[in-house]
Amino acid sequence: MNQLHGKVVIITGAADGIGAGVAARFADDGAHLVLADLQLDRLQVLAKDLRERATGDIVTCHSDVTRREEVHAMVALATQSFGTVDALVNNAWGGGKVSRLEDKTDELMQHGLDVAYFGSFWAMQAAFPVMKQRGGSIINLCSLNGVNAHMGTADYNGAKEALRALTRTAAREWAPYGIRANAVCPGAKSAAFKQMAAKHPELEAMADAANPMGRLGDPETDIAPVISFLASDDSRYLTGNTLFVDGGSHINGVQWVPDFSK
Repeated sequence: MNQLHGKVVIITGAADGIGAGVAARFADDGAHLVLADLQLDRLQVLAKDLRERATGDIVTCHSDVTRREEVHAMVALATQSFGTVDALVNNAWGGGKVSRLEDKTDELMQHGLDVAYFGSFWAMQAAFPVMKQRGGSIINLCSLNGVNAHMGTADYNGAKEALRALTRTAAREWAPYGIRANAVCPGAKSAAFKQMAAKHPELEAMADAANPMGRLGDPETDIAPVISFLASDDSRYLTGNTLFVDGGSHINGVQWVPDFSK
């Protein structure tokens, strides 16, 4: 604990799911947090709860990551509040629909790119000028869906794989500045997963059964500790990697066969 003492961290999509789990862990680890989400009311409730256990300061902001100006304002808030940005966790996701490839619309595909790819890209660009001064860590939440080509989620898969390529390029180009960039592909019951499971309840049992460890991970206790490590100085020589924090799901792939008739 306290391995992030004094570090300034931005977390997008922080109101629930993996984002909330990461925020809770980072609060325990002593970081100063900028928590961003569209769901400002829920975010403020989370921040209030975390302040009771945090040693660092916490600020919140409404941020629609599909709007470049709001992403830039989020990063500006971090520098105005704390003077720097040490780590950026791009986690935000919203929307999507389980449907066959031939039924995907241009709007769905573009929305996936706007949220997962461009939102992260803009945040990385905005954080670069301050990070280049003394280094930093970028952690982009990608997905096994794209790696394993899960059915029904082409919009999500494509956007997350594009983000993974962007992460590796940033790692290569920004390494001379001491900026590290890594991707995390979690196997967890995230907010997006829960939304999907609510519509297709058979998928949750299927996903648990297909996992080598017999369950999908918990955002705070299984996924967040690895992200905390990536944000810390202990990972100072680790960059350009994809970490599969998934209970072994990536080893043989996951059989994802949703019922498209619903």
